[in-house]
Amino acid sequence: MSRLAESDRERIAALFDRHLEVGLHHGAQLAVYVDGELIIDLAGGTTGPDGDRETHETRHVLFSCTKPYAAVTLHSLVEEGALAYDDRVVDHWPEFAEKGTDKAAITVRQVLSHTAGLQKSTIDDRPTVWSDWDTVVETLEDQDPLSPPGEVPAYHALTFGWLVGELVRRVSGTSIERAAADRVFGPLDMARTGIGLREGEDDDVATVVGFEPFDRCRDPGEGLGDNAAVAAPFNAKTVHRAVVPAANGIGTARDMARFYACLANGGELEGTRLLEPETVERMTRLEAETESDGTLDREARFALGFWKGGTTIAPYGSLSPEHVFGHAGLGSSVGWADPEENVGFSYVTNGVRDGSYEHLARVNALADAVRLALR
Repeated sequence: MSRLAESDRERIAALFDRHLEVGLHHGAQLAVYVDGELIIDLAGGTTGPDGDRETHETRHVLFSCTKPYAAVTLHSLVEEGALAYDDRVVDHWPEFAEKGTDKAAITVRQVLSHTAGLQKSTIDDRPTVWSDWDTVVETLEDQDPLSPPGEVPAYHALTFGWLVGELVRRVSGTSIERAAADRVFGPLDMARTGIGLREGEDDDVATVVGFEPFDRCRDPGEGLGDNAAVAAPFNAKTVHRAVVPAANGIGTARDMARFYACLANGGELEGTRLLEPETVERMTRLEAETESDGTLDREARFALGFWKGGTTIAPYGSLSPEHVFGHAGLGSSVGWADPEENVGFSYVTNGVRDGSYEHLARVNALADAVRLALR
């Protein structure tokens, strides 16, 4: 028997529709698993300002919601013994740093917990080169840390994915987009999700719209900058087909909810085991926290590839429990797992709103509605 009454589902659907009616975004999807069962599966609106009707199959740019997909791919290799969290990156990628330097001491754990000190690179704002993996790798090899490795939690907005992706390639011999497909998307039947689009796939991705900040909210100077400017490159077909493992995942809410339902259930869903429970517990343990993240200028609690709940800005409910883990994507999407309630949640939209308040308001409203309705 479902733990969510039909009347509660209807009220959650009405709230989902309300967000569309007031113009928070053009189109959206909401999917929620409870106890391994898909109990909410909504889609509405359009794929863009002049787009087609949004469906459950519409694919969206997932922005930083991509990071956990890349991270779990790496975690699966750790589980197999191909590398360890406290290995130095240079143990597997010798060109990464010169011997004896601070950079040479950077560990896999520091990369996954946003404490490596490589939070920005010279190509972060050059989307025309994102499709050239060799250039990306050479840039990371040439870059010196911006802060002492292991000391300063600072969100690695784009570099996280390239660092993780190259580690995956070095230890497995397989590119990150292929490894993620083989190790995560394929086993969990996430057929509409990938890191970028591959050759032969239609570019039917929903159009991302960066909205102006709501003018009655004060801007606290948090986040990555102007919504529209940051989002604009992600409508380019070349970026859709690039490999940006921190930001250009293409997928659906239904697929993302399956991913988090699996992790909420200790790494297993519908008879498929993605990771062992011990690995899930270890990778979602708190690794670093700060009152002022060095990139986003706001409080943060980092696990290994995930954001933890328990802060005022965690997008997992107004008073999100500390044990909840997941990730948000550029003021437009969010996915999370609650292992105590066995819930996997995903809300994906094509409207980028200010991540410090407006986006939190809409995603937390839906998260709260689900939590309150659980019986």
